[in-house]
Amino acid sequence: MNSISPESAPLVMTPAAAARVAVLAEGEGNPALMLRLAVSGGGCSGFSYNFSMDADATTDDRVFEFFGAKLVVDETSMDLLKGCQIDYADDLMAASFRISNPNATSTCGCGTSFSA
Repeated sequence: MNSISPESAPLVMTPAAAARVAVLAEGEGNPALMLRLAVSGGGCSGFSYNFSMDADATTDDRVFEFFGAKLVVDETSMDLLKGCQIDYADDLMAASFRISNPNATSTCGCGTSFSA
């Protein structure tokens, strides 16, 4: 596990996303939970984002801390996520984590998959 400071992180998490991670961790009764973001093959545009809460990080993971919340990304996914912003929005459409990915050449209509 490689812990990296927010200033040198290759991606960012907004205060809204960090606050949502804290709420989710509190709801699970485990303040050590981290948001895990991974990219996998699939989805309507080629790659899809996968979010989960995780208490553990492996030696293949990079751990970032933003506004008191931890984000875990595996090395393989990191290449496709460099420069991304992870946000959380609760609006009329949905309440969800959202990714602004400068590496995506196209995205699907729902915003959960992309091609690079």
